[in-house]
Amino acid sequence: MDHNVLNALAEITREKSIDKSIILESLEAGLQSAARKKLGMEANIFAKVDPDTGSMLVERVMTVVDEVDDPDTDISLEEAQIEFGDEVELGDEVRWELPLEDFGRNAILVAKQILVQKVREAERAQVFEEFKERVNEIIVGTVQQVDRGNVLVNLGRTEAMMPYREQIRGEKLHQGKTIRAFIIEVLDSVKGPQVILSRSHPGFLKALFYQEVPEIQEGIVEIKAVAREPGTRSKIAVVSNDERVDPVGSCVGMKGSRVQAVTRELAGERVDIVPWSAEPSLLISRALSPAIVSNIVLHRDRGEATVIVGDDQLSKAIGKEGKNVRLAAKLTEWKIDLMSSREHNVRQAATAEINMNLSELAGVTDQVLVGLEAFGIMTIADLANESLERLQGIEGIGEEKADELLATAQATNEELNRMIEKAVSEEMAKEAPEAAPLFDEDAFGDPAAAETDGSTGADEDESAAEEALADDAPVVDPFKDFPEGAPEDEDKSDDDDGPVANPFANTELDD
Repeated sequence: MDHNVLNALAEITREKSIDKSIILESLEAGLQSAARKKLGMEANIFAKVDPDTGSMLVERVMTVVDEVDDPDTDISLEEAQIEFGDEVELGDEVRWELPLEDFGRNAILVAKQILVQKVREAERAQVFEEFKERVNEIIVGTVQQVDRGNVLVNLGRTEAMMPYREQIRGEKLHQGKTIRAFIIEVLDSVKGPQVILSRSHPGFLKALFYQEVPEIQEGIVEIKAVAREPGTRSKIAVVSNDERVDPVGSCVGMKGSRVQAVTRELAGERVDIVPWSAEPSLLISRALSPAIVSNIVLHRDRGEATVIVGDDQLSKAIGKEGKNVRLAAKLTEWKIDLMSSREHNVRQAATAEINMNLSELAGVTDQVLVGLEAFGIMTIADLANESLERLQGIEGIGEEKADELLATAQATNEELNRMIEKAVSEEMAKEAPEAAPLFDEDAFGDPAAAETDGSTGADEDESAAEEALADDAPVVDPFKDFPEGAPEDEDKSDDDDGPVANPFANTELDD
């Protein structure tokens, strides 16, 4: 029987990948429960399983007392001396072995149930700790079921869930498909550890490049920022810690092999790779690629950047459905306000025309003006964006005065901005080119005249064709201007005499 116990313990250890000591502790707890089932729930039971021989020992432990208060744990001195000899004294612990055969079927079932429960709990705890350490890593699994948009993935030892919001839009996942996903969270629920996967998380893109680019694994190239719109387009900013290594080239790979491998895994998602820079202006300019930036005005206190591009570059900077500028803002963590050169010039002219000095604001005396300028408040906009607490700390301005100044500045600033926006809109509409007509009337003739004489351009063309085919009409040679005569009928497109022109050579495609 002992060998059977050892074999069973070894099999459980092998199948569940649980430490043998945990299995032994679980079996001992089961034996204690079985004994208490027979002797009483308050009985003090000692159980031990020998890991080498598989022998199981179950003993009942009682304390020798003068007066028995609890018959489940206490034994009188007289009874103990009768059972174990006169050497027993008060306070001693006496114990006697309980034969396993006396436990009965129900007690054995309780022991089995406890063992199974303890093993299951140990397995859950081990799985939880294993996957908890693998958060922010890529794992490979098999799609087991697609239920109401959520995908259940079999990871071998446990099941994981990929919610609908964590999937790539438009990607079709069917049962039995092997996928790679990113572990974003591990929850310790009552039903066991729940692993949450994602294929839309920015970390998944970063982890894919980590797998594909050896320079990133070695720490030579570092991904500083990631911005992603899953399934459509992404941007990453990379930097090299070795001036001899090109970070963009390392991520692209030979003939684009590395970035193409990432793109295939992401269901065709386009990935833009830009060099990272600590200078916000340079980083924003690179992030808006392929558009060419003319100028950038940074508002560091608000984390905003006004980016000026040429009129012909505005559509590139915005991108399809605004993706390019939106991803650039996420990548750089700056709020980007795009503006064409023409709009910028119009806005500057309108701002210069609709201008109001801080000294002209109601309530700003010479003394108050000096105090404001000493605190770096030079314009009405500066005053409108200032905090009330800071204004109250300026000499000569009390709480009541500060409230009035701030309210007046905010109202005036809003009105000035409204006037500027109106002037810009009117000027932009005035300078906008008129839309071309859908049809050119000169090319098709006057429809009214055609109705008057009952003829159309098509009738005149047919008459001319009939005259050209008359017997007395001269025959025109279409090849008369070729010096060598008419060209031959065979295809010359593959000849080596001259290059074949690419009709799309100068075409630029916007996203």
